[in-house]
Amino acid sequence: MNYKLIICKVPRYSGELITKAARDAGCSGGTVLMGVDTAKNPIVQLLGFGDFHKDITYNIANEHDAPKIIQAIKDATKSKKSNFGILFSFSLNNFVKAGNFEIPQNSFDKNQQIKNKNVQEKPLNEGEKNMNDFEMINIIVNKGYAEDVMFAARKAGASGGTIIQARGTAKEGDAKFFGAEIVPEKDMLIILSSHEQKQKIFDAISQVECFKKPGAGIIYSHTIDDFTVLGKSK
Repeated sequence: MNYKLIICKVPRYSGELITKAARDAGCSGGTVLMGVDTAKNPIVQLLGFGDFHKDITYNIANEHDAPKIIQAIKDATKSKKSNFGILFSFSLNNFVKAGNFEIPQNSFDKNQQIKNKNVQEKPLNEGEKNMNDFEMINIIVNKGYAEDVMFAARKAGASGGTIIQARGTAKEGDAKFFGAEIVPEKDMLIILSSHEQKQKIFDAISQVECFKKPGAGIIYSHTIDDFTVLGKSK
């Protein structure tokens, strides 16, 4: 069975609303992370104003149940203010649940490509975007560099991002063994970008000073399957 990861970004303390709606629709559980939205104005961001605390929710569902779970989340937030949050999802190549090991499907990518070619695109509802227009860029850097990375990404065309505090898992003493400095505290930065802008953003981030040092960070991206703005319709 194939799975999807459904991610929502909503105001702080609203994550439980999302996970409850998903659970009531058949999702077995979810995770709520705390993040900070970067200000749209780089000068305001530099001064430390305009950043907004967010809840980032992660829910995994099988492909059969994913549409009804996404709809349940939309219904749960439709009475909220306009631009209350965003929802997007993407397919997972492999998924293993603790206590219930499932053999990865090696043919998933090929089958999914065939499936996508045979399925006609459905008309988009208000608030939805073409699923082929977006990619999710993930950047993990040593703590304190996320703002520098976001500044470079914004100059390359990114409209904004969300910073999540994280932690590395390297053991003390590994730095000397591998010849690279290990900093346990990390910043994870999530940016949604169009396909056209992605490479420009990648190139800009790779020129940030922290990325010139081995072991200082990584960048990766993947295609978004769905994108919806949550909240009241304008």
